[in-house]
This record gives sequence, C-alpha cells and structure tokens, in this order.
Amino acid sequence: MKKIPIIYAPTASGKTSLLLKLSERFPLEVCSMDSMQIYKEMDIGTAKPTEMEQRICTHHLIDIIKPDESFDVNQYRMLSLEKIKALNKEDKTYVFAGGTGLYMDVLRYGIFQGVAKDEVLRKKLLVQEKNIPGTLRKKLSSIDPESAKKIHPNDIKRTIRALEVYILSGRTFSDLGKDRTPDKRFELFFLLPEREKLYQNINFRVEEMIKRGLIEETKYLLKRFSHNSQSMKAIGYRETIDFLNNQFESKEEYIDTLK
Repeated sequence: MKKIPIIYAPTASGKTSLLLKLSERFPLEVCSMDSMQIYKEMDIGTAKPTEMEQRICTHHLIDIIKPDESFDVNQYRMLSLEKIKALNKEDKTYVFAGGTGLYMDVLRYGIFQGVAKDEVLRKKLLVQEKNIPGTLRKKLSSIDPESAKKIHPNDIKRTIRALEVYILSGRTFSDLGKDRTPDKRFELFFLLPEREKLYQNINFRVEEMIKRGLIEETKYLLKRFSHNSQSMKAIGYRETIDFLNNQFESKEEYIDTLK
C-alpha cells in the first residue's frame, strides 16, 4: 500500500519552507489542506504560496472557487480523492500539507454521518449564541471538553454540530469519533515548533502581509464581494475590514490585534 504523508502544522510553523527544501532534493508536489487557500484572489491574507514557490513545488487544491462561492468539507474530500487518483496514475510523489484540522479529519476518516442534521435545533442554538455570545462554547466545554479543545473558539458552525450530535444522540462528538476507523493509506506527521518561536514567526508574518498589501487586497475584494461572504470572515480579512471601517483607534492597534 502506497503511503500518503500528511504534514499537519499550525500557521507560520515553516511548512512551506520545509516543502520547498524537500522539493529541491526530489520531485515533490503538494496537496493543500487549508480551508482558506481554496479561494481565488485571496493570496496575501491566506499566506498562499507565491507564483515562484509554486513553480518550484507544484501545489494542488488551491484557487478552487471565488470568495463568494460556497464550499464544504465533503467537496474537499471528493476533490482530494480525485486528485489522489490522478497523482497516483501519473506516479507522482506528493504530500498533503496544511493546518485545517477538519480537512485532515475528513481525509483520514471520511464524512461523519452518524447523526442527521436538525435545522430547527441549529437555529435555536444560533439564537442562544447571538443573545449571549460565548454561551455555546461554555456548553461544549462542559459537555465535551475533548471536542472543545479541537474546535477553534471562533468556529460556531462546528461548535453547533458538536452540540447537535450530543443533544440528539446522547453521546459526545469525540466519543462517536472514536468508533471510526482511519484510512491506513495516510501517515500523519506534526510540525510542532516551540511556542515562543511560533509567536515570533506569526508576528513577522503579519508585518510581511501588511508590507505586501493585505489592506489593499482586502479593499479590492470588498469592491467585488460582500463582506458577509464566509471567506471574508477569516482571520486576517475580518480584522482588516474592521480597520477599514475605523473600528480601531490606530493602525498599530489593528496590527497588534491581527498578531
């Protein structure tokens, strides 16, 4: 069985640098596992590989849709499986790399369909969150602390799903997940830099994004796409939109918040 490496790492941990170094030693292609790099025209704020970097090391599963188009994890899985089949047919050497946990999860375990969606319940939970921001996070931390650790605090969609599963089934999302069997083709590798070094890298990246034109890129996107698009709520763009709407007292405060 041909193993498929997954390099999973946080933002600014050196994934791209590592992959470029590896591609200098042997032909290597990369399948992105990043939920923001799927969007066309969103380059600076997503830290997408530059044109030069992509010439050195071919990247797949980026620039798939426009910023105002919808995309879900099931679509990502289907595209990934198609890409795997094509790359294997061409006998390519490739890895999956990125920091979107949900994408990694769906690659290794497939789509979790154990509990059907309940739109009425979802709306009720969303109303609770709007009335008292943070209430759903507190509930999840109390009911299913394991899932709460894995789900980003800003990811309301997955928080609601985890609560929905518990309310409808009586079992936690993390508990049900243990029943699944991983696809043994995938071999998982973590990049875990020291936290202090990671913070330094993130601070440097933010400053570079500003220099490269994150504010100008966001202005351009807002002329073409609604600020309510899911893509525009991503970290980096959300704060920049607030800055453009004078929600910060100074540019320095905006940059510090972004960091």
